[in-house]
Amino acid sequence: MKGLAMLGFDKIGWIEKEKPQAGPFDAIVKPLALAPCTSDVHTVYEGALGERTDLILGHEAVGIIDEVGSEVKDFKPGDRVIVPAITPDWRKLPVELGVPAQHSEGMLTGWKYSNIKDGVFAEFFHVNDADMNLAHLPDDLTLEQAVMLTDMMTTGFHGAELADIQLGASVAVLGIGPVGLMAVAGARLRGAGRLFAVGNREITFKVAVEYGATDCIDYKKGDPVEQIMEKTDGFGVDHVIIGGGPATAMAQAVKLVKPGGTIGNVNYYGSGFDSHDYIPVPRMAWGSGMAHKTIRGGLCPGGRARMERLIELVRNKRVDPGLLVTHVKHGFEHVEEGILLMKDKPKDLIKPVIIIDY
Repeated sequence: MKGLAMLGFDKIGWIEKEKPQAGPFDAIVKPLALAPCTSDVHTVYEGALGERTDLILGHEAVGIIDEVGSEVKDFKPGDRVIVPAITPDWRKLPVELGVPAQHSEGMLTGWKYSNIKDGVFAEFFHVNDADMNLAHLPDDLTLEQAVMLTDMMTTGFHGAELADIQLGASVAVLGIGPVGLMAVAGARLRGAGRLFAVGNREITFKVAVEYGATDCIDYKKGDPVEQIMEKTDGFGVDHVIIGGGPATAMAQAVKLVKPGGTIGNVNYYGSGFDSHDYIPVPRMAWGSGMAHKTIRGGLCPGGRARMERLIELVRNKRVDPGLLVTHVKHGFEHVEEGILLMKDKPKDLIKPVIIIDY
């Protein structure tokens, strides 16, 4: 089979590999829609995961099942499915500790695609524990909507969950790429009152307002911390979600959040080529460690139950993740172009999707 792979640092290309095999609890899936991610850019061009050679990229896919293992009960060949980016090993004892995304085989090992095994940018890809990691794709969701559930929506919403947003509370979302925009939507659903969206591009501000932002803050027009402090009479906000940006975003969040407030981080600090081994936390803004400012960070939840809950939000018109999709290409050969779009980030881009027509 053919797949788009990381050939080494700073280099991608098409390679041939053997088609994966399904174990008794697993499935093999053919892609119907794929979405390149900034994480792919971090992996290839910033050394976020270290050296990888001939590793097929990609972790955002919906597809059609090609084959299933003998013990798979709820899925069969021909079923259209949503495949979460995070696919824990649900049959391993550590999962019972309560953080499946982290405890499959160690920290972050629920994230398998293009991390510890070949990803989804291939003619066929493997899904472990199919009954627990796949969700049926309803006919009333578009492919563009569905593929946004796999990572962007679950990650952005997890930022709102980690920030523990309370009804009527003030919230700031730092970084409104596709994850941050989903964090805006998640914050609104959790009952945010005033909702600040920090970014720069007009296209993302437009979608942020549709998702519920009350104030759009352009970081190129001045320090976003100072801008939000001015608009809140110097008090800051109750909750901050970090959806993207450099390591300095954490410092901004600590400065912005009120004493007693919570920061939810779903930002992937993916730069691995430099010495940024530590995330800065400003001492005085943290009250010298005593300001009761809580920082929570996490890998987005995966698995079937999570996908089915997100499906219900879309089917019942609570949110439309399809608003993230600005570029649609038809044909498997456009996956490479999609990754380069995410790398270069033209002004009219939020998220590209590649549809595979059979």
